[in-house]
Amino acid sequence: MAVGTPGLAEVVSVFGPGVLGPDGSLDRGRLGDVVFADKDLLARLNGIVHPRVEARMRELESSALAGSIVVHDVPLIAENGLSKLFDLVVVVDAPPRLQLDRLVRLRGMSEAQARARMAAQATREQRLAIADIVVDNSGSLAELDRRVGELWTKLRQRADRVVRPPS
Repeated sequence: MAVGTPGLAEVVSVFGPGVLGPDGSLDRGRLGDVVFADKDLLARLNGIVHPRVEARMRELESSALAGSIVVHDVPLIAENGLSKLFDLVVVVDAPPRLQLDRLVRLRGMSEAQARARMAAQATREQRLAIADIVVDNSGSLAELDRRVGELWTKLRQRADRVVRPPS
């Protein structure tokens, strides 16, 4: 969705130039306001974005060296039934009340915008149901950073075992 790409051009052709910022880049906030209020428009956006994202994911995976860990950030993994495509699914979790607070306080959304965005996404229960590992994100950024660091260490150990299986 970078400036000058076919993906951004298609988004603009469907949603209009109002989804662009002053510099011509995608204004994700404006686009989010449009698509998270209308399931049909969200489906149209997904039809533009998902094929491009999937192609890029496969490209990254095929070019990774043996023993590499390839991490895909897949916001709609539960909604689109994609969890089976991955070796391991990590869900970063926080209670809905905290998600709402963070969307309002940190991203500047109104409560109505935040609730609409949350309602358009999988429920907490649906996300937890597909998780192989859950990272608690109900605390501070420092706590989350520590938990992610611990998880990364475990993932490296797992990758090392796959590359160099025990004799």
